[in-house]
Amino acid sequence: MNKIYLDNAATTPLSEEVIDAMVGTMKMNFGNPSSTHSFGQEAKILIENVRRQVADYLHVTPAEIIFTSCGTESNNMIIKSAVEHLGVERIISSPMEHKCVSESILDMKARKGVEVNYIRPNEKGDIDLQKLEELLKASDKKTLVSLMHANNEIGNLIDIKKVAELCKTYHALFHSDTVQTMAHMNLDFSDIQVDFASCSAHKFHGPKGIGFAFIRKSSGLKGIITGGPQERSMRAGTENVAGIVGLGKALEISLIHLEEYAAHMQGIKAYAKERLMEEIPGIRFNGRSAEQEGSLYTVLSALLPYKNPLIGLQLDMKGIAISQGSACSSGASKPSMVMMMILSEEEMDHCTPLRISFSHLTTKGEIDALAIALKEISKDFVIENTNVEHR
Repeated sequence: MNKIYLDNAATTPLSEEVIDAMVGTMKMNFGNPSSTHSFGQEAKILIENVRRQVADYLHVTPAEIIFTSCGTESNNMIIKSAVEHLGVERIISSPMEHKCVSESILDMKARKGVEVNYIRPNEKGDIDLQKLEELLKASDKKTLVSLMHANNEIGNLIDIKKVAELCKTYHALFHSDTVQTMAHMNLDFSDIQVDFASCSAHKFHGPKGIGFAFIRKSSGLKGIITGGPQERSMRAGTENVAGIVGLGKALEISLIHLEEYAAHMQGIKAYAKERLMEEIPGIRFNGRSAEQEGSLYTVLSALLPYKNPLIGLQLDMKGIAISQGSACSSGASKPSMVMMMILSEEEMDHCTPLRISFSHLTTKGEIDALAIALKEISKDFVIENTNVEHR
């Protein structure tokens, strides 16, 4: 059986160049970067080279890039330290954030008494910036706004520059989970005045277990993992040198081919929408994922016109890896918060969401195979709900 991978929003396969760079580092640069001898300093140089590379991409200073284990750690550090060390008393966010953000916010509410205000999205999954401004105006409490750049389930993009401008106008800090957009879009943080952002290398064909946090140098944020002085005392612990090198190589490849990869995935996404509509009568698409504007090109969120909680397993048995939502919610017995926010109760009862996510490796043949497999599975269901109103 030829296996087909269509779950790239969860993780991406490592490129051969990344593997080679990491293996070479593990063989030749095994020194501890904190050691003062040549073995350690050679490893330290590798880290600093990647730090400068990331900083150049984002148009920031190297001192503002802190290597972490992943986006989850970065988001935890930023949100919790903003409360612990910057005196944040209120957080404005959305119920559609990644679980690591929403759980960090709830933790600060429970342990530190932080006030939490949520902006409920509309039926398309959009965040109302007028509502954000109203909330920013409503209180003089020191506020952190935490809104993800692209939703990991439906791909909706926020106007990150506009949000940053609103936050600056009302003296609020702005954190954006940029895990899904980093290395997939041109991001200029000298122009976009975000205070904090996060990255995971495995979302752009780098290794798991390595990421970084962007922390604006003027913010005053402090680390929450204490110990040694690594990462400018922002994140204690011996650095993952091979992982950092892998992140750097994956970023380099992604940026060299950014326009080429983006055009390919935009074409694949449009083709997937077309083929699914041909094979599955009544299929619809969630949020803005099927639109050219306002959506990240890596994600297409579909809504099948029948209820089938086993769809992921059935596709897997046909050799097709796909998701029904965020990887961090897999195995959950209830629908994701994102789907609960944008779907009606009737849709939740009678339809099945699917998240199809692409990479530059995805082919039209793989999309054809998915469409045919879904058509075969659909034969076992009586589709009676094609007239269910899509809010």
